[in-house]
Parts: sequence; C-alpha cells; structure tokens
Amino acid sequence: MSVSAVQKVESEGFRWVEPEGSTSEHRIWLLSGSLDGSDPQALRQLLSHPKPPPGGSLTIDLAGLELIDTAGAALLVCLWRRGRSRGFDVRATGASEEVAAFLDMYRISGDLPEPPRLPGYIEGLGGSGYELMEATKDALFLAADVTIQAAADLIRPWRLRWAAIVQQCILIGSSALGIIALISFLVGLTLAFQAAFFMQQFGVAVYVAGLTSVSMVREMGPLITAIMVAGRSGSAITSEVATMKVNEEVDALRVMGIPFTEYVAVPKLLALILTLPLLTLMADVAGILGGWIVGTQYLGLAHETWLRGTLDALTPRDIVTSMIKSVTFAWGIGLIGLHYGLRVRGGAQEVGRATTASVVTSIFFIIVAAAAFSILFYVVIP
Repeated sequence: MSVSAVQKVESEGFRWVEPEGSTSEHRIWLLSGSLDGSDPQALRQLLSHPKPPPGGSLTIDLAGLELIDTAGAALLVCLWRRGRSRGFDVRATGASEEVAAFLDMYRISGDLPEPPRLPGYIEGLGGSGYELMEATKDALFLAADVTIQAAADLIRPWRLRWAAIVQQCILIGSSALGIIALISFLVGLTLAFQAAFFMQQFGVAVYVAGLTSVSMVREMGPLITAIMVAGRSGSAITSEVATMKVNEEVDALRVMGIPFTEYVAVPKLLALILTLPLLTLMADVAGILGGWIVGTQYLGLAHETWLRGTLDALTPRDIVTSMIKSVTFAWGIGLIGLHYGLRVRGGAQEVGRATTASVVTSIFFIIVAAAAFSILFYVVIP
C-alpha cells in the first residue's frame, strides 16, 4: 500500500516515511523493512530529523517492520529519552508478534520505558536495612548449620575428611609461620621500646618485661595473629567458595547429594580452629622475644631478671584467655569467609568485591570481639 509522504528515507532493506497526516506538533513515522545496524547512516538521519516541540507527540508505527536488532532498540530508547527531556511524548505502535517479543526484552511496548528512578535517601536507607537483615539471617543459618555439622563430625571422627583438614592446616598454619612470627617479633619490640621510654624516667625499667609479656599474651598476640589470618586465609576461603559458586560447583555438589557444609565448610573451619591457637602461641613467644632483646640490649637488664619478670607477670589465666580469643576469632573468620563466598552473584568482579568485604568484616569482627573479651575478663570476671 502506497503512502503519500511529505518526507522519506530509503536505504537497502529499510524505509522510513512521514505521511502527509503528520504535522510539526504531532509527527507520525512509518518504519518498514529492517531496523538494524547494517545502515548506520539511516539511523543517524532518524536521530537528526526534526522532533515535535514541547507538548507535541511522536508516534512510531512499526507495522511494516520485519526485523529489529539491538541497534534499532537503542534508537527507540534514545528517541524516547530525547522526547522526555524536551517535553514531547513518544509512542511505538503496530509491532508484529516477533518484533514485539524482541522489544519486550528491553521493556519497550506502547509507551517507551522510563529509566529506573534512583531511590531516595529514605528508600536507600530502608533497602540497606532490609539487605542487612537478610544477610544477617543467612549468616546465622550458615553459622548454625556449619557449627552443628562440625560438632556432629567431631563426635563421629571417621566421617571427617582428614586429608582435607591436614591440607587446610598446612595452607593456613605452616605457610603463615614466617610472616606472623616476624610481625609479632616487631610488635613486641615496639611495645618494649615504648614501655622502656616511660619506665626509665621513673626508674622501674625492670617492669618492662612483665608489661611486654602480658600485653603480647593477653591482647596483641591473638589480635595480630587473627588479623593476619583474616587477611591471608579468610580472603582465600572467600575467593575459593565464591569461585565455586560462580562456576556452579556448589550446585553440582547439591545435585550429587554431597552436603556443602560437610564436604567444604567443615574442613576449613576446623583447620582454622586448630591452627589459629597454635599460631597465637608462636606469636606470643615471638613478641616476648622481641621485648627480651630490647630489655637486655637497650635497657641492660640481665637475662635472669627479664625471665623472672616475665614468669612473675604471666599467669595460666592469661594463656587460657589468649586461647579462648583465638578459637573465637578462628570461628568468626571461617564463617564470615564462607558466608561472603556463598552470597556471590555474578562474575569475577563480584568475587573480588566479596573477598574485600569478607576481609573488612572479619577485621571488624575481631576488633569488636576483642573489646567484648576485654570487658568480660577485666570487668565482669576480674
């Protein structure tokens, strides 16, 4: 059917007509053929054609359109956005079933889509609160599942994957010995220097030994070790589980009837709980050694004096407190790493974000738990 036109654009496979019924205020475009990226010049002509003034309308008739691709869909969305910004309406009508089905994927129907409205402050605050509530719920469920499964496996040790536990202990513990010992030694050295600076002014430099030893065993040893393990091993757990999630390996385990908690989570958690207290003991010794060097070489104290001051200051309760903190830190690091790994949705970029969030959350948990233990052991149970 021929249409009397006032303007038209024709190219290979595509035709655009503006019929005589079209006015400058209420324009009508008839598109036919193929609206795709094969002829970018025709698309540019449509975009540059005069548009209705504010208050007018643009009706795009797609009845004769046989084919459309992403370039054509992008053109329609661009026309709608220009209309919205300049105050005139844009409508797409008459699309065939095939063309309409394609446009529905881009949410393009009679009225071209509005861009998503950015949430306001109150909405954003509510959305963040809801996401935090859901994440907390998921974390509690995961903590309960993994803890109960670990306790059940410890009661029945033949069900444990000992080879995986040993491998994780090597990765988490043995591989971290050097860096943790070095950092703890330097921390003990620094503590002793700071204490010596003030103690010398009052003539009580002998108390540097007790101050350094107690500080390392009660607080700095467990804290430094846990932060190092969170950054080193907690991030590795998150990235490994997140990669399994992205590659659908977690779903494959479920399809095969293999529980994720028993096969993956429990070995990692038990390895952390076994190795972190041992690493903490080593960190305590390394820190005390750093203080011993300061006391004997800088302050000029005898070796026997330093050793006696250390033994007099430390009590079995200090060591037990250090071990309780280490086990709690290990439990939290393991569960946080597993939680963020299982929540990943997307590709490699999301794995990196989950790993970063896991380390930050683990360190926050360690600091908060350390503060809570200080209140518990110094105020509640003095």
